[in-house]
Amino acid sequence: MILTVTPNPSLDRTYELPGLTRGAVLRATTDRVDPGGKGVNVSRAVAAAGHRTVAVAPLGGPEGGLLAQLLGEHGIEAAGVPIAGSTRINITLVEPDGTLTKVNAAGPAITPAEAERLLDTVRARSAGADWIACCGSLPRGLPPQWYAELVARSHRAGVRIALDTSGAALIAALPERPDVIKPNIQELAEAVGRPLATVGEALDAARELCELGARSVLASLGAVGQLLVEPAGAHFASARVGAVRSDVGAGDASLAGFLSARGTGRAALSAAVAHGAAAVQLPGSAMPTPADLDPSAVVVTADVPMDLALTEQTR
Repeated sequence: MILTVTPNPSLDRTYELPGLTRGAVLRATTDRVDPGGKGVNVSRAVAAAGHRTVAVAPLGGPEGGLLAQLLGEHGIEAAGVPIAGSTRINITLVEPDGTLTKVNAAGPAITPAEAERLLDTVRARSAGADWIACCGSLPRGLPPQWYAELVARSHRAGVRIALDTSGAALIAALPERPDVIKPNIQELAEAVGRPLATVGEALDAARELCELGARSVLASLGAVGQLLVEPAGAHFASARVGAVRSDVGAGDASLAGFLSARGTGRAALSAAVAHGAAAVQLPGSAMPTPADLDPSAVVVTADVPMDLALTEQTR
């Protein structure tokens, strides 16, 4: 069972448009609404793969009620923590060439009492969990140290932690030794304080984060591939991908694949890349099912291509 924690969940509404013209009245060709937030997306991908998952999240207002309903429709048990504010709604506009324009709302402020109830709910629902995946930005009201406290409490309970966040929240949590962190290339560069131009430079940055406390690093390098840095060594993986339809939630699908495949080693990295490659070929923030995966398209190697350039889009 994988328990996910999403401190700032959302309803994700996606509109596919024939074109995007500023100031015009636009008519969508299709639209959809999905339960959103990084941890919620991980739960959706885990459920789509046929595994049990529980999603812990603060939920408020009619939007929070709809989010809980949608989670149930996806076969996910929602462990909602009631809050006074309303769950946010995020908008994604998709053009025919795959260009995405996203409008992410700030989300509600979380009170200290609500923050403590979140931690208590994680503790209560983590019994029997193989992993706890803590994902996304922290909402207003939660200090950067909140994830660090969650990692520390979960480790005392004997549960492994995967952390997918960035900035001050990531740096604050590293001394608590999360079992795996999952930055993208921009987040990795921000964490080490310098731009990264090649896979080799990304590898050096990942190793620095391991020295700061991360037990392993799963780094998404966009279309280039993914890096896994663990005590046993480093591996690189890439995949053939057809037409990209939407990259919303692709990193979350990757983390779900990684954790569902035990969260360590070449097989887990291969699963992560297969899930991410499948996700970018689906609409909106749809999560892949086993039928969408193509493991044969994934290549995993211990020979990290150190000089391979990261594209400008990736950086």
